[in-house]
Amino acid sequence: MSKRVLTTESGAPVADNQNSASAGIGGPLLLQDQHLLEKLARFNRERIPERVVHARGSGAYGYFEVTDDVTGFTHADFLNTVGRRTEVFLRFSTVADSLGGADAVRDPRGFAVKFYTEQGNYDLVGNNTPVFFIKDPIKFPDFIHSQKRDPFTGRQEPDNVWDFWAHSPEATHQVTWLMGDRGIPASYRHMNGYGSHTYQWTNAAGEAFFVKYHFKTNQGVRSLSSDQAAELAGKNPNSHQTDLLQAIERGVNPSWTLHVQLMPAADAAEYRFNPFDVTKVWPHRDYPLQRVGRLVLDRNPDNVFAEVEQAAFSPNNFVPGIGPSTDKMLQGRLFAYADAHRYRLGVNHTLLAVNAPKATTARNYGRDGLMASNSTAQGRAAKNYEPNSYDGPAETGRALSAPLPVTGYTGTHEAPQHTKDDDFYQAGELYRLMSPEERSRLVANIAGGLAQVSRDDVIERNLAHFHAADPEYGRRVEEAVHALRED
Repeated sequence: MSKRVLTTESGAPVADNQNSASAGIGGPLLLQDQHLLEKLARFNRERIPERVVHARGSGAYGYFEVTDDVTGFTHADFLNTVGRRTEVFLRFSTVADSLGGADAVRDPRGFAVKFYTEQGNYDLVGNNTPVFFIKDPIKFPDFIHSQKRDPFTGRQEPDNVWDFWAHSPEATHQVTWLMGDRGIPASYRHMNGYGSHTYQWTNAAGEAFFVKYHFKTNQGVRSLSSDQAAELAGKNPNSHQTDLLQAIERGVNPSWTLHVQLMPAADAAEYRFNPFDVTKVWPHRDYPLQRVGRLVLDRNPDNVFAEVEQAAFSPNNFVPGIGPSTDKMLQGRLFAYADAHRYRLGVNHTLLAVNAPKATTARNYGRDGLMASNSTAQGRAAKNYEPNSYDGPAETGRALSAPLPVTGYTGTHEAPQHTKDDDFYQAGELYRLMSPEERSRLVANIAGGLAQVSRDDVIERNLAHFHAADPEYGRRVEEAVHALRED
């Protein structure tokens, strides 16, 4: 059987792929060697800008299966029948480091799920923590700058990290999560996922509920200590990627059970915590977890670049029955994520296989741009405007979710205060839930970073946050920091 012929990108056969054309034996190379120039030029362009955050990622395909009836809360089509399955793609990631970073580091993990539903793609873009560091998107660029590599030293600087947190007391809750035992998952399979933000569900009768998503790992939560993680990161920087790939290849398909917390919309105004503040949780005793279904990953991508790096998740990709809340951080992400993909991948990134709808067809009047193809033309005589008289796609007139009430004057307002809306109460509650051993490890992790800070005033400002969360918490961190700085 003869081998297939190697060709150039224009389809012409390649005579020699081992030697460049030159002016005589040993002479300079020739500009006319189209195959050489094409290979080098393409190689120079193989990489696209990496994500500013969540650059280091892994992913897999699978399905979501409904196990419990939730039609009383949402009319989302893919959730309307027990036993119904929807194809999904899930991307895991670390947040702060670059594409070449190690997997086993102390960092939040991205947990982004794309549901390929019959009413369009629904993207749920969350983390492995139920809360976040800040509550307003105007602070997000500054926060990430403080956590990324310093422009002078080229490394993550404790002075920058802790200085930002010192001026952002709302971060205390998430810092307690991050520095605790779950701060370094043993693998992507052994961690929970959360929608983190508050979203809205609307049922067929138009009743609105606010919802928080909890994906509980069925493999059990397992984490690494700081010492275990440092050793693993040095031995195998790709530890979590390798674990996920090999598990699925062996047929050991990881799964998560989706639960939700549901709050009737009328409860929001008087709830003791601001339900739209992503630095807060809703205690389960107030709004218990309700099971929805099971998410299973059973197929690895064929090409990591094409399917993981070019996967584009946007929190504004909703489907009927699901919508946003007034969560400020969520509102900012509704713009920022889609805009990042248009920059990195181009305006036609939704035509890539991993991003395109699978259970339905996208029909709109978007045209042209980089990498435009026949799939954007929709026929030889298709019109590129709406409304039209030629049976083009038309609006439904049906809102995806219930309207959100608004009042007051425009301006730069702080979030409204609810009765328990200080920045420290829930951080203290989390600390008090921990076992004595967990508390000791948390204190050691915080002190190890904070003791490296060069300015005493930044240290003292951070210590005040831990004192405010819980007197014992603050005292133990303060003692540990002082002991380390005296050595």
